[in-house]
Parts: sequence; structure tokens; C-alpha cells
Amino acid sequence: MNVRRPSRPSAAEREEMTRLLPVPADRDLPAGRQRLLEDYFMQEIEQSAQSAPAAPRPHRRPLIRIAIATAVAAAVAVPVALGATGGTQTASAATVLNGAAQQDRTGARTIEPRGNQFIYTKEIVKEAPEGGGAAKTYVDENWTSVDGSKKGWTMELGHGWWNPPAEHKDSVWPPSDWATLKKLPTDPDKLLIAVRDWDYAKPDYNRPIKKQEWDAIYFGLAGLLYRVPVMPEGLRPAVFEALAQVPGVKTTENETDAQGREGIGISKPGDAWGHTTFVFDAKTYAYLGLHDTHASDDGKKKYDQRTYLSRYAVVDKVKQRP
Repeated sequence: MNVRRPSRPSAAEREEMTRLLPVPADRDLPAGRQRLLEDYFMQEIEQSAQSAPAAPRPHRRPLIRIAIATAVAAAVAVPVALGATGGTQTASAATVLNGAAQQDRTGARTIEPRGNQFIYTKEIVKEAPEGGGAAKTYVDENWTSVDGSKKGWTMELGHGWWNPPAEHKDSVWPPSDWATLKKLPTDPDKLLIAVRDWDYAKPDYNRPIKKQEWDAIYFGLAGLLYRVPVMPEGLRPAVFEALAQVPGVKTTENETDAQGREGIGISKPGDAWGHTTFVFDAKTYAYLGLHDTHASDDGKKKYDQRTYLSRYAVVDKVKQRP
């Protein structure tokens, strides 16, 4: 299913809108980050001009580039049933995310691939029209080069294509090569700063996070969780714990994953990822997968999409299955 893309403004309009961008207060931005900031604001301006019923779905691959939006309100809690004893307890976004981190640290299977190998993932995607209609199930298998030096194979909604070796690793987020992922901090406080400063030579751990930087940080953390289903040991729990600190992250009840398991949703309304909900088990808080909504190319139809990671492994060749 194609994703609707809004028409782009003319070169003159882009130049005029670029002049309206805010000037950084503390330090000059690297040229690459300034371009990304400009591109993001252009995207926000273009999308705001549309009257489509649903936000377009960002492709899971290729890699995204981080951007800045506007900070919003505080976390919202949902009531969670206590089971046979009756009653409810309040599960905040922080409770769910910190619980997910604990589950991941104690139950996740870790891998240690070599640079010349590939990470194999098998994802199950179920998509159905909103309001009823026949659902479709897709099996997406992906092979990602561990060190980024070899071409890989990517699938999305049953369609596959070859990905060339990674280039410009320092200018894209999230990183896909294992060595760069392993360099990311597994301390959640430091990870927040590393995501904020990802394209600087070195994260400034002594500089406090400003209010206007939180949306960029959420955008980066969500992109990491969305596009890197398998991470080095300790990184995904740190992502959960870092997300728990982001203002505006909220929970939603009555979510289900692609297998029909009851869950709690975590999202950040108003963000560029606002139409994507991360689903966690309602009892254990274990991470289950994604719930996404998107529009058809003509904007006339809306779709619900749920994804979960069925299997992952390390293999020696592209299209080799474990």
C-alpha cells in the first residue's frame, strides 16, 4: 500500500520558509544537522497544509534522520485491572516502560554477531481497513549487514528489495551497524543526551536538556525502537527507561498486538510518531510490538497495522534462514 505524500513547495517558498526557522541559542549547528532541521520543518509545514484524515506512515526503512518539533504535556496514566481481586491500579507510562526494561534485562536473548555476518529478523505484519474489512497478513524477512559493509535484503508489506552497503553512517539515525549501536550508552540518562547530540563529535553530558529538545529526543528514541528490532545487550532496556523520562508520553488502554494479546499502548500524541503506538503486555509490561495507523495514497482509506517480531538470529549470508 502506497503512502500518501503531500506536494512539496517551490524552491522560492522553501527558501522563504527556511528563513523563518529558529536560530540555535547555544552553539552553531553542524551543516548536516541544520539541513535536517530545515527538512523537518518543511515536512511539518507541508503536512499541516493537508486536510488528510490520517497522518502518513513513515517507512520503516531506509533509515530516518532525526528532527525537532514542539514539546507538549505531561504523561497520562491508565487504570489496569488487578485480576481476580478486582479493582484497578494506576499504571503510568513510566511504570510500564520501566517494567518493560526489567522484563527485557531478565528475559531477552542476546546475540554477539561478527562484523561479516547478518542479522536476520522475521516480522509478522497484520493490516486491516479501519471500520471493518478483510485483514491481510504479511511476513517480512530482513537481512542486515552487521558492519554495514555488505548489501542487505529488506522487506515491507511483503515486498522486498536490496539495500546497498551503508554510507554516511554519521549522518543518519538510527544507526544500523552493530558497532555503532554498541557505542550507544546503556545508561538511560546518558542515552537521552547521546540521542540529542547524536551528530556532534561528542555528546555534552554536562549540558541539561532544554524543553524544546524533548521532541527531538523522543523522535530519536522512537525511531531506534521502531527500526532496530534487535539491539546489543542492555540497549533496548535503556531505550525504555529513557522514554519513561520524556514529557508528554502517555498510555492508552485496550490495545492489542498482532497476535491478539491484551496490551497497554505507549505513544506521544502530537509528535511526528504520534500515530505509532508501542504495545506492552498489560500484566508483565513485556514489549509486544507496534500498532500503527496510516492512510492510503489518495487519503480516502485508513488502515490499522500491527507488527511483532517473530524470530531473529545471526546468519552468515543474505537470505540464509536460521
